[in-house]
Amino acid sequence: MKMKTKLTFIILLGLISIISNAQKQSIAVLNFDSQNINYTPEQLGNIARMELEKVDTFEVIDRYDVSYLAKKENLQYEECYGKLCLVEIGKLLKTDKILTGSVELYGKTTIVTLRLIDVKTEKTKVLEYLDLKDEINAMLSISIMKLFDLPYNELLNERITRVDQYENAIIAEDNTRLNLNGPRLGAVLFTGEQAGLMALPKSQGGIDAIPVMFMFGYQFEFQYINQGNFQALFEIVPAITGLDQSYIIPSISILNGLRHNVNGWEFALGPVLSLTSKAKGYYDENGIWYLSDDLEHPLTQNYQEIERFDSRGVLQIETGFVFAVGKSLKSGRLNIPINAYIIPSRHSLKVGLTFGYNAKKKR
Repeated sequence: MKMKTKLTFIILLGLISIISNAQKQSIAVLNFDSQNINYTPEQLGNIARMELEKVDTFEVIDRYDVSYLAKKENLQYEECYGKLCLVEIGKLLKTDKILTGSVELYGKTTIVTLRLIDVKTEKTKVLEYLDLKDEINAMLSISIMKLFDLPYNELLNERITRVDQYENAIIAEDNTRLNLNGPRLGAVLFTGEQAGLMALPKSQGGIDAIPVMFMFGYQFEFQYINQGNFQALFEIVPAITGLDQSYIIPSISILNGLRHNVNGWEFALGPVLSLTSKAKGYYDENGIWYLSDDLEHPLTQNYQEIERFDSRGVLQIETGFVFAVGKSLKSGRLNIPINAYIIPSRHSLKVGLTFGYNAKKKR
């Protein structure tokens, strides 16, 4: 009994398959006209044929059968794109429909035109895509789905028709990585004791400067974790501050950061090393600063020797810790990172604002 049931089920499936195939109309896919792209008409026709076979709506005539029947009837179909020619070939091939079209590049836009021909009607679909030479398959696939009013991948469609979505797709596919290597320009505000010492005349150990200085540098970054929309990275930023006031403060920041690849927000922190002039000395009872090696005012037991910023001193490495937050703006392929940071210390606080730019190279 079980064997009969299985046999009946198999026969039923076979009948359903035969009936389904019997209801399918036949269609022949010919060459597609090719203009200003690196695909031949035959290649475009083959791509369209493969995409149409995936739809499984028609009985697609094999390309070798099309070639055989055309030669048998002495037909020159390679450059047949007009309606009269297509209808004639369709009748001679005894097919219900003919699919052909064109793919043309105009400036930065790829135009895909599909023409579906049968004896009675003609349906034309003209669609525009971005200039993406590696996405011709996707363009033809989406176009065929739209031609037959079938559901298609909307995310893929946005990616190849909208510039902003294509940029995000690059981020997602190219190791899901937003890379912001590039120059950094900005300003640094010195506060507290540091600002006061720098404002002193050079004869008193200052540099006669206002507490806001221009800085420029370059950011190098290295990704070491990349999961989903986030990446963790090291950022190394060598910079020079103070040239606008005839003073040089070289520094290098080594940051550990976390960035959201899509919206561009990031947070980073790490040590900063800078070169600064320091000297040992003391303040007398009037609060006047003297260097320890100043013979006219020798250090006595009544004063405590300290070390502080002094342009007359020797260069030393000064350490600090920087906290930074930023946001990357986008304009096409151009990235514009904007960052704010603070460097706190016991007696002063540095606050900075920088911006940069880079452009992702076209693949």
